[in-house]
Amino acid sequence: MEEDLDFEKKVSIKDTMEVDPTKIIVLLRGFLEIQQRRAQAYSKLKRGFSDYMASGGELAYQQLCSEITVEFNDCSKKVLEMESLFRSPEYCRVDLAQILRAVQDQEKQKLQLTATIQVLKKAGRPSERLVSHENCKYTKPTEHECVHVKEITEASGTEEAEADAEYDNALKEAIRGVQDAVMAINERLEEVRYEIAALEAE
Repeated sequence: MEEDLDFEKKVSIKDTMEVDPTKIIVLLRGFLEIQQRRAQAYSKLKRGFSDYMASGGELAYQQLCSEITVEFNDCSKKVLEMESLFRSPEYCRVDLAQILRAVQDQEKQKLQLTATIQVLKKAGRPSERLVSHENCKYTKPTEHECVHVKEITEASGTEEAEADAEYDNALKEAIRGVQDAVMAINERLEEVRYEIAALEAE
C-alpha cells in the first residue's frame, strides 16, 4: 500500500514536471537555424577556397578561415548549450540531446575531412606539382642547370604513379567521408523535423 502511494507521488511529480512543448519546439527550431548557419559557412568556405585556388590570395583565404572558425565555434557552443538543456531535469529529453550530440560529432568529422580535402587539393597530385627552381644553378640569367631534370626510369615512374594513386585514394576517401557525414547529419535533422511536427500536433 505504501509502495502504491510512492508510485502515485512519482507519477504526480512527473505530471507537474511536463515540459511545455513550445519550449522544446523553440529549442529545436533554434538548432535548425544553427545548422543553416553552418551550411552557409560551408558555402562561404567552398567559394573562398575556389577563389584562393584560382588567384592564390593566401592572406584573404587565411582571413576567411579565421572567420569560418569563429562561426563554427559559435555554432558548436550554442548546440552544446542546447544539448545540456535537453539533458537537464527541466527538459528530461535525453533522446533529443543524443540527436544533437550525434550531429555535433558528424559536423566535427565533416569539418576535419573538408580541411583534409582542401589541403590535398592545395598540394595537388604529386605528378602535377609545380617545380621550384630556387636551388638550381644559374650559368647565365636566362639559362640554368636544373636540379630537377633527371633521367626517368621505370622505378621513378612507378613511384610517381604510386604516389598519384595514394593521393587519389586519400582524396576519394575524404570526399566519401564528407558525403557520409552529410547523409548522417541530414537523417538527424529529419528526426528533429519529425519531432517538431509531433509536438505541434499535440
